[in-house]
Amino acid sequence: MGRTAVGGTFEFLHDGHTALIRKAFEMAEGDIVDIGLTSDEMAKQKNRNIPDIATRKKNLTAFIEQLGIPKKRYNIQTLKDPYGSTIKEDYEFIVVSPETHPVALKINEIRKAAGRGEIKIVSINYVMADDDLPISSTRIGQGEIDVHGHLKLK
Repeated sequence: MGRTAVGGTFEFLHDGHTALIRKAFEMAEGDIVDIGLTSDEMAKQKNRNIPDIATRKKNLTAFIEQLGIPKKRYNIQTLKDPYGSTIKEDYEFIVVSPETHPVALKINEIRKAAGRGEIKIVSINYVMADDDLPISSTRIGQGEIDVHGHLKLK
C-alpha cells in the first residue's frame, strides 16, 4: 500500500496504545510504519514524571516484537514537534486517536498550504476502562486504572 504514520508519548504502553499500533500495521499492509515517539523535551511539557525516551522506546520495541513484526517494517523516530516527518515525507495513512485527531487535521492543513497531498486520516475509538471512561496514561499515572483499564482499589 504505502507508508503509515502513528505517534505518541507511549508513557505507559496501555491497551489504547496497543490498539493504535495494531491499526497502523493493519493499514500499512506489509509496508513501512513510521512511529513518532515524543522526545524527552516534549514529554516534560506534560507536567508528569514520564519515563525517558530510551525506556519508552525499549517498551515499544518489545511490544512490536511480541506482535511478530520484523524490524524492517517499522522505524521509530524521535518527535521534536507534534508533526515529525509527516509534513515533508509521503504517507498514505496516519493513524490517530480522538485525542490526536486535531493534530492530523493540522498536518494536512500544513501539507496543503505547501502544495503537498493530504494523508488519509484513520481514527480509532478510545479503548474504554472498566468504568466506561477512556484508558489514558494520566489515569494510569494517577493510580486509577492499570494499563488494561481495570480499576485499582484505593
